[in-house]
Amino acid sequence: MSGTASASAASRPPEGLPGLDPAWSRLVEAPSSDGAPRTWHLLDTERPGDPEPAGTVLAVHGNPTWSYLWRDVLAGALAADGPRWRVIAVDQLEMGYSERTGRPRTLAERVRDLGLLTEVLGLRGPVVPLGHDWGGIVASGWAVDHPESTAGLILTNTALHRPGSDPVPPVLRLALTPGVLRTGTSRTGAFLETTLRIAHPPLAPAVRAAYRAPYRSAAERLGIEQFVRDIPASSDAESAAEIERIAAGVERLTVPALLLWGPQDPVFQERYLADLQQRLPHADVHRFEGAGHLVPEDADVATAVLTWLRSAPLDGREPEAPAPVGSDYDPLWSVLEARRADPSTALVEMRPDRRTALRRVSWRLLATRVEQIAAGLVDLGVRPGQRVSLLVPPGADLTAALYACLRIGAVVVVADAGLGLKGMTRAVNGARPDWIIGVPAALGIARALRWPGVRIAAGALSPAAARALGVTATLGGLAARGASRTLPPPPAADDLAAVLFTSGSTGPAKGVRYTYRRLAGVRDALRGECGLTPETGLVAGFAPFALFGPALGCRTATPEMDVTRPATLTAERLAAAARAVDADSFFLSPAALTNVVETASDAERDDFARIRTVLSAGAPLGAPLLERAALIFPAATLRTPYGMTECLMVTDVTLDDIRAAGTGNGVCVGHPAAGARVRLAPLGADGRPGGARTTDPDVTGEIEVRAPHMLDGYDRLWLTDRLARAGTAAEPWHRTGDVGHLDAEGRLWVEGRLPHIVVTDSGVVTPVAVEQRAESAGVPRAAAVGVGPRGTQQLVVVAEGQRPGVIEGPLADAVRAAVGRPVAAVLGIERLPTDIRHNSKIDRALLARWATTVLSGRRVPTL
Repeated sequence: MSGTASASAASRPPEGLPGLDPAWSRLVEAPSSDGAPRTWHLLDTERPGDPEPAGTVLAVHGNPTWSYLWRDVLAGALAADGPRWRVIAVDQLEMGYSERTGRPRTLAERVRDLGLLTEVLGLRGPVVPLGHDWGGIVASGWAVDHPESTAGLILTNTALHRPGSDPVPPVLRLALTPGVLRTGTSRTGAFLETTLRIAHPPLAPAVRAAYRAPYRSAAERLGIEQFVRDIPASSDAESAAEIERIAAGVERLTVPALLLWGPQDPVFQERYLADLQQRLPHADVHRFEGAGHLVPEDADVATAVLTWLRSAPLDGREPEAPAPVGSDYDPLWSVLEARRADPSTALVEMRPDRRTALRRVSWRLLATRVEQIAAGLVDLGVRPGQRVSLLVPPGADLTAALYACLRIGAVVVVADAGLGLKGMTRAVNGARPDWIIGVPAALGIARALRWPGVRIAAGALSPAAARALGVTATLGGLAARGASRTLPPPPAADDLAAVLFTSGSTGPAKGVRYTYRRLAGVRDALRGECGLTPETGLVAGFAPFALFGPALGCRTATPEMDVTRPATLTAERLAAAARAVDADSFFLSPAALTNVVETASDAERDDFARIRTVLSAGAPLGAPLLERAALIFPAATLRTPYGMTECLMVTDVTLDDIRAAGTGNGVCVGHPAAGARVRLAPLGADGRPGGARTTDPDVTGEIEVRAPHMLDGYDRLWLTDRLARAGTAAEPWHRTGDVGHLDAEGRLWVEGRLPHIVVTDSGVVTPVAVEQRAESAGVPRAAAVGVGPRGTQQLVVVAEGQRPGVIEGPLADAVRAAVGRPVAAVLGIERLPTDIRHNSKIDRALLARWATTVLSGRRVPTL
């Protein structure tokens, strides 16, 4: 154990610390585990004369912070509407501004000390402990010891146990080294400074100074050393038994729980979150992408905490029942079962030479293969509810693996390669799959980047390659071992079936949860709106729709293309795929359709003359591109449904519909389709949606949607999910984040994204109509962004295909004249930044930052 130091009294923090109200500070004397009365410093929102609160949040910091960590939670609680929650944030003894007793304290003593303090404070419930780092363990210990008062539990970046035989994280292992421990923790401020440096984004200097304030001397930092010294590096360490006791007790808790996590934490990594989820399987979870260890500093933890307190059933009531979604249900694999003996073609993969089929798969073979792989997965140990990440390009292997997983109740995780390596890593780590099925290249990346999941190879591997990649099985091997085994009963309709990741065009890609019933609803929406039948020959050049081909009963071809670059689909490649399945329908992304139009020759036009349906989804399309497409698909109905990963079909519109609608403010995306309903949350003068929802014409607002085939929720993004909900649990609506209006005929027009609207001193400007008008002045593609503070923003138009920088002269004059409203500047750029998956959704937020830099007179940055 470390040596002792002289005791020092508790005190109040100095005034002037940013975000800290001196009125919150209290000094409270309480008995302690060492038998002597000790004085605590704590922050408390309660004042004499306050009415009885709805409950109390008991916030406990970790090492090497203090109660200052929770200042935003206190401020938020005081400012919040609705039932008032009291917040008490303690400084643990030896830490912050609480008493330095001159003796070390073990974990068990800290838990007892906190209980003795709350006895003095008279906390009887409902109490929701909130803890971070070591404070998470202490707060959990309090909850375990006070079950009669505990109404809920909130934990952020902590650990109740080291999963399995994992060693202590390297950062802590270094800190525990005998030659480093005292020097790094108490004699110097190295441990504290290291913790403060890993904030994302960096802390403001005044905030860093506030965290340092109670730890200016070695004596004041002794508590930091004691905390590190108490880390149980082995099972016989002094505090190991107490951690085991608390961990076991937490598993018995049945109160609501919330886990808030910073994934960039070098100490409490994702596996610790996974362990907590196993112990608290009912817990709500939110991962703040980009946040790290100091998650209350890195992210808006206060909003998450206070939103959860208002919505969680903390009084023991049952959660509000979700809306019924109907009783009729036809599983996605029902077509495979019905066509098990059908020798006709189900799938075709194209060779890289673009002209001939690489592989033809009959319905009989596909159905057999799916059943065999499904049985083989069960034999391998895959269980219902376990997650399987699919890292396989569109084609026969992906189709067989996907339907096999669905058939046995495994949850498929689909994050396509179009997200890029960084986006894929975030998605896989966020979904935390139990298994990975991938092609060798993807498994190599998974091994190198330590993506979670037992690895299964799609394709044959040599024994040496299998060992190098850490492969447990192959799809071929699973089919062989499943050939003589029977399948288990199918999953229930409302079980979780899939986590499908968004494109990441509006921030980090989000995992969207779908049940079996809702996935079947997507299939039914496509079938009903697009007229797809078992006689349809379909070329799917857009990965999300390729997966529904077998469920629709269509014979489907996957064209030769790079899914990370949709524009690699040429007219020649598309025509070859069409010939392979005698296609009459195409599903294409906007970028793919653009390139097909640009590369079409007379030879391809002959092949395309028999196509009757061309569907392009992923981003709203305007009339100019569709008019060009009509020239090469003369007999086709050109459709561009509006939707998103959260609801793949909201409205549907054809080129003829767009022609009839004429021009307007935005892109016309048609009438609600496939049982979907649309309404608007009107925008206020500040550009924020609110007020009574409406379907009145010509009211610009945030688009909200309700449909039987929309998402079940976001995955491990509790706060995002909650903020995206409108309506009630009995009648839920999804807030899309898109802005638009309905016209007098009930058609929806999309005007842009909510974060991209420009709020000037003369009103709100939505970007799409501005961009359309700018493009009418001869600009190939334009983006409208706001520069400056919200409310006084200046409108800037960025024109693609131009030399980077400010544009003056005839082009700028023409753009201003076409836009018809004040434009502060017209800027040129070689290529607008767009998302990887669609290559069509403009990153206006990035572009606004770029424009700000350009207009400041600094060197023009490269995007």
